Amino acid sequence: MTTPPVSRILVDLSHTVEHGMVTYKGVPAPILCDFLSREQSRAVYAEGVEFHIGRIDMVANTGTYVDSPFHRYADGKDLAALPLESLADLESVVVEARDRSGRAIDEGAFEGLDLAGKAVLVRTGWSEHWRTDRYFEGHPFLTQGAARLLAGAGAAFVGVDTYNIDDTADPTRPVHSILLGADIPICEHMTGLERLPAAGARFFAVPVKVRAFGTFPVRAFAIV
Repeated sequence: MTTPPVSRILVDLSHTVEHGMVTYKGVPAPILCDFLSREQSRAVYAEGVEFHIGRIDMVANTGTYVDSPFHRYADGKDLAALPLESLADLESVVVEARDRSGRAIDEGAFEGLDLAGKAVLVRTGWSEHWRTDRYFEGHPFLTQGAARLLAGAGAAFVGVDTYNIDDTADPTRPVHSILLGADIPICEHMTGLERLPAAGARFFAVPVKVRAFGTFPVRAFAIV
């Protein structure tokens, strides 16, 4: 008797990149247009055959994206140097932070959790404000103490569904500095984390393999 296949659900954890959308205040929105339109292509190919080639002009910090150490450190690993093991097929741990009393998420949110080698995904609920002015003001963030705990515990990857993993009012950016300094990739502007279990999903967030780039959009997802 054959065992029936185990059903799997793929959960999309990324925002859609759209023409003119603003991901980060002060950073230009992406411009999406045709390089070769379907109408233009008809003059090139056989009758009844047409193709579309799109063009996009955007900064690397657009939509849901991964930060590599090179984003913060000139001698850090760039996107091309990140090992796939740090981005793909990672066991995830979802940290519930929607019931916080303030904006800061400190080490208390992570204490007692098995974080070693895991993709640690912090669920703040802030993604519900995506594409609104509210998204840019008063966002939740991790503290320096939380970053130190994550690095010390051996987290492989840290993702958040908020505007920035750091408090943007702090120009020292301690969380970026600590995590990227420990070769731990960061993913910001995630969504859909409420659809994941507290532990056990397999997580993927792989950017394009670009040399001398520190950040790039990803199609982050999990297998549940």
